[in-house]
Amino acid sequence: MSAPNPVNYEAIFLHAPVGMCVSEHRVIHACNNALAAMFGYLPDQLIGESFRILYPTIDEFERTGARIVPIMSAKGVYSDERIMKRSNQELFWCHVSGRALIHNDPHAAGIWTFEDLSAKRPVTAELTPREREIAALLVEGKTSKLIARQIGLSPRTVEMHRAKLMRKFDAATSSELVHRLVGVTV
Repeated sequence: MSAPNPVNYEAIFLHAPVGMCVSEHRVIHACNNALAAMFGYLPDQLIGESFRILYPTIDEFERTGARIVPIMSAKGVYSDERIMKRSNQELFWCHVSGRALIHNDPHAAGIWTFEDLSAKRPVTAELTPREREIAALLVEGKTSKLIARQIGLSPRTVEMHRAKLMRKFDAATSSELVHRLVGVTV
């Protein structure tokens, strides 16, 4: 009787059907083929790069990094849906989930998964970085007051951005806006 073949975890990681990477201080140290393809790169082009390369703007990269810290410090995990950027500059909705590998330092080391949502939720309007951030939080079901507290704006400013989003998406109500943001026709 022969010994069972050992599980090849590296092959599993490289060929997983969802984008995956391992990071240290927001720098990609390993990534799989699905992640590279999703963003339009070869795996070797991403290894050693900052996550910054995957964001539409440096401001969004920095704000997201700051938003992640208290949540990962408390829970050890983080998940959201946000607009990301491919190598060809195309913007797309992406579900991102991560786990901190060092509890008291969320950015020190982590494992992340990325799921391309563009087939279900295309980016259909030109949005500013702040509108993208607020849209992502609206999709999570957060109120203007919660969004304002989370991102350090006044509730009135958040309402102003929500009103602009409603015009851009031709939505009559906040509920209709959220449906349009998630790609559901009303």
